[in-house]
Amino acid sequence: MDKDFYNVRGRIFDIQKFSVHDGPGIRSIVFLKGCALRCKWCCNPESQSYDIQQMNMDGKIKTVGRDVTVAEVIEEVLKDFPYFRRSGGGITLSGGECLLQPDFSVALLQAAKYNGISTAIESTGFAKYEVIERLLPYLDVYLMDIKHMNSQKHRLFTSQPNERILENAKKIAENAKRLIIRVPVIPTFNDTVEEITDIAKFAKSLKNVTEIHLLPYHKFGTDKYRWLGREYELEDIKTPSEQKMQEILKAAESVGLNAQIGG
Repeated sequence: MDKDFYNVRGRIFDIQKFSVHDGPGIRSIVFLKGCALRCKWCCNPESQSYDIQQMNMDGKIKTVGRDVTVAEVIEEVLKDFPYFRRSGGGITLSGGECLLQPDFSVALLQAAKYNGISTAIESTGFAKYEVIERLLPYLDVYLMDIKHMNSQKHRLFTSQPNERILENAKKIAENAKRLIIRVPVIPTFNDTVEEITDIAKFAKSLKNVTEIHLLPYHKFGTDKYRWLGREYELEDIKTPSEQKMQEILKAAESVGLNAQIGG
């Protein structure tokens, strides 16, 4: 096999080890720089811009973003190969949005498969389908966010409409090895039984999709906005209660999907 994929360069801002919430088993998550959406609740605001940034962490300056080769990333990820093998884990590309660095993302997935590593991506699906199609042959699990069925409300909270995302979801479901729909549950945005039911019905309509994961809103990334000199617009929003999450879990299950909180 031609190993030129090792030389492809891309821009990341972190590699997180021993994750158990971003695909099957124990995983290493590679966080890529750049995203086309601006979700108001984003816990990785440093991922949104492709630019290398300076983050002022209360007087400590941290550089966010670095350019690396696929070989450098895979060398780091392979250190955890025994954990992948025992747990059924692997590498997950996250961000940001890996579809905005397609050459790098494809090469990363190719290199992972060459080394016997299971692959996954966390993705909004907001790209031309021709871009997504390039990743699918090397991808074991596609973790795709479906945030809302109403395009106007989707644009209000994420800066982008949802038509392209929903259309791509149909095509991905037809061609991906495994597609799991994930829903960030955000109060004031999509945390009603009706809204979650609408998303679940759409997910159920997708070919080969049997799972939906509901991800409760949290504020783990709020300090990052201050460190970047930005305002966090959802400051007054609270994490959904356990009762609320159980209500919407039942709503998702009612359409015939395997639903879970987290994952």
